[in-house]
Amino acid sequence: MEVSESNQTAKESRRIEREDRMAYSIPEAAELLGLDYFSVYRLVQRGKLKACRALRGKFLITRAELNRLLNSE
Repeated sequence: MEVSESNQTAKESRRIEREDRMAYSIPEAAELLGLDYFSVYRLVQRGKLKACRALRGKFLITRAELNRLLNSE
């Protein structure tokens, strides 16, 4: 297995692992939605996307909330 193949396999594994989680950080949500970090942050600030504050003030967005946003558009 080449180095690039192992990197691709590791990326795919992390992607699948993220999709099984119940909540995501703003950068993770942005990656899943195909948006920029600041676009997701603005959605949270404007109340279009609900998020809760976790430890150290980080935002967490639930998978259900991401699905709600995608289905409402």
